[in-house]
Formats: sequence, C-alpha cells, structure tokens
Amino acid sequence: MNKKELSSLNKLLQGEHMAIEAFNTYIDKLEFSSDKKVFEEVQNQHRENMSTISNFIQDAGHKPNEKLGLKGTYGEAMVNMQIRDGTSRSTIISKAIEGETKGINMAEKATRGTLDDSSRHLIGDILEQDRMSLDKIRNLN
Repeated sequence: MNKKELSSLNKLLQGEHMAIEAFNTYIDKLEFSSDKKVFEEVQNQHRENMSTISNFIQDAGHKPNEKLGLKGTYGEAMVNMQIRDGTSRSTIISKAIEGETKGINMAEKATRGTLDDSSRHLIGDILEQDRMSLDKIRNLN
C-alpha cells in the first residue's frame, strides 16, 4: 500500500467517524423510536465500515488514523448547531440525507484513481452499503 492509497483510506476512515458522531446527534434529537431504530442501523453500518477499513489498513502493515481531526471536529460542531432540541423530524431526516450524500460523494472523490484492486473492491462494498443506508433514511419521508 503506497502513501497515496493510505491517505485515501484514512480520509474514508475519518468520514466514517464523522458520520458516527453526526448520527449520535440525530438519534438524540429524534422523538419516534421507529426513526431512531433506522438511524441506529445506519450508525451501526458506519461503525462496521470504520472497523473494516481500520482492519484493512492494519492488515497491510500500517496504522489507521482513527482520530476525528480538525475537519471532523468542525463538522460535528456544525451538526450540533443545526440540530437542536425541538428540531423537526423532517429537518433531521433532511440533514441526515444531505450528510450521507456528501459522505458518499466525498468517498468517491477521495478514492478515485488512488486504490489498488483489493482496496477498490473493499471501498466499493462500503459505498454500496452507504447507498443502501441512504435509501433507508429516504424511505422515512
């Protein structure tokens, strides 16, 4: 694994961590248990993605960067400012859809042309899971 590939995978890892933190906020502010259940399923998928990427990096003999980082801290602060007590269900769902879409787009951009076949296959599977998670959230509307 070269440095460029490691950097791309660590960016994806950071994105998964950001998603987990955002879903902590969403779940906390949702009122209906049925909505919370869907959001928890999506959050758990992001946790699995994070574990999968971390293990892949470690198996290649590298150390994963699992810290949230400055961008992640800023993103978390933005979610907390946008989603407060009393935020409507539709706004929370809309923000989650927006965040998942941005995350998928960022992952596609970060990995374009930088991955070998095994990494590309792994990330392709993760992106497919992310798209299914996005559909779950969209179906709440």
